[in-house]
Amino acid sequence: MPTKKIACLGSGSRYFAHTLADLVVVDGLAGSVLTLYDIDHEKSEVMARHGRRLAEEAGTGIAVRSCSTLAEALDGADFALAAIGGSGMSTGGVYQTDVRAHDIRIPAKYGVPQIVGDTGGPAGMMMALRNIPIYLNICREMERRCPNVVFFNHSNPMAVLCRAMTKYTSIKVIGICHGVQAGISLVGQLLGVPAEELDTVWVGTNHYHWFTRIYHGGRDVYPEVRRRMAEGRDTAKNPLTQRLSEAYGYRIVYPDDAHALEFYPYLAQAKDSAHLPYGHPLGGHFSMASDDPTQPATTPGRQAELEAYSADLRRIGLPKPGTSALAGEQLGVLIEAIALGRRHVHVVNVENRGVIPNLPDYACVEVEGVTDSVGVRPIYTGPAPIALLGLLQKRIAWQELVADAGVNGDRDLALQALLVDEMAILPEQSAAMLDELLAASREYLPQFSDT
Repeated sequence: MPTKKIACLGSGSRYFAHTLADLVVVDGLAGSVLTLYDIDHEKSEVMARHGRRLAEEAGTGIAVRSCSTLAEALDGADFALAAIGGSGMSTGGVYQTDVRAHDIRIPAKYGVPQIVGDTGGPAGMMMALRNIPIYLNICREMERRCPNVVFFNHSNPMAVLCRAMTKYTSIKVIGICHGVQAGISLVGQLLGVPAEELDTVWVGTNHYHWFTRIYHGGRDVYPEVRRRMAEGRDTAKNPLTQRLSEAYGYRIVYPDDAHALEFYPYLAQAKDSAHLPYGHPLGGHFSMASDDPTQPATTPGRQAELEAYSADLRRIGLPKPGTSALAGEQLGVLIEAIALGRRHVHVVNVENRGVIPNLPDYACVEVEGVTDSVGVRPIYTGPAPIALLGLLQKRIAWQELVADAGVNGDRDLALQALLVDEMAILPEQSAAMLDELLAASREYLPQFSDT
């Protein structure tokens, strides 16, 4: 059985705590090497120790080591995966950084409240603009050191980053997320059947898709899904996505109002952040908007931080046997299938290439794909219904503008993206907001150095 080299980039991220566990238990990767790299080398070392503990427990002979340079981690890699925030080193995750707080605080001042802000809106755009130079640098290093690598991206905004890398480099890029899997599981709960027994088809892009077909045992159960949704409308946890699903006649796959709100104009229509649609609470990442940016954050000492980080990792073990195929991204199984040339079906973010025939071929869509020895080929889903087509075309145009602006450091394209976005405000206000956002992230935007 051939061994593989798998590079884990941004390895100080807590994302890799469970991802390493998924990788080391896969028999088809036995004897492989996991190389870890992060700009925070100390955290990468802690994660490597965590990975070695898991590998020893799994008994698959997988080696785990931390590298001091990106070149060392990538040299000769067969696979690579990344979870990178693009906001420098932080004691928490990307959503807890000072620069990220500005992404939320500045638009709120202009009447654009955001809740998550990692896929759309001004905050989603800024996250992309900071990340794109990092990812292009990684891809250039891959072109030199491992040109045939299969590169998995987990960072947001997923579609924009994948599009930028696919358009401007030769690297084979696959985006991975768990939103669709979660959506299928919720439909199974709604129907009271095992989610693994459902046959589903959906159309859309990351965090923004709809089921077009739901079958169980060869029977169309979509009418039953619609009926049960209507019965439970008054007690729904996510009333916006439920009402939108009813209006369009297609259930939203990822029924999380916090994400969905940012694809529609309703946030910018709120008179202030205390009056969001459906009484949506200001939770999640938006809570940072009340922080005082003039006050330095209180952080633990470095040693205490690393000890706490290590203690968190020690609580994470190997996945339990019999874990559902819909639990998470199943990255270990996906890499194993490609490494061994097995045909498996997985949820992936890839170029459309006719899979949804009435969307652009270049669009990054989240669909099912079948593996082979060279990667993943997307499976045809059929055209998007007309109402959904209009929504998706606008979202894809935004993604293209942000990708091009992020690569070329083009302020005009960034402004156009803000005006295409559903949370758009008046042009002169958008321009002023953009200038503040770019200034707040200046140290992370080398491509905008002349702006």
